[in-house]
Amino acid sequence: MPPEPRLSLGDVPRISHHFRLQFEPAQSAWVLLYPEGMIKLSDSAGEIMKRMDGSTSVETLLRDLEAAFPDVRLRDDVFDFLEVADERGWILPGR
Repeated sequence: MPPEPRLSLGDVPRISHHFRLQFEPAQSAWVLLYPEGMIKLSDSAGEIMKRMDGSTSVETLLRDLEAAFPDVRLRDDVFDFLEVADERGWILPGR
């Protein structure tokens, strides 16, 4: 049986105050800016991160993504990304 994810459906993640999310036209991508540089996000990571406003639960975020991309099974990939983002300090889980 796989381990339980560190984040749950009821968590309300937000972007860490060390980072600023913005769309960067020169990169044609969403990026996380921080004092020492920039992290270019994949299209899917950008779609997840731009929905994190500090008041949206993981459950609502998943529903929104599933509505936007109805032909794709997203749950496991979203939780995997949230785990990585949490481990790297990009997000705060917000319980």
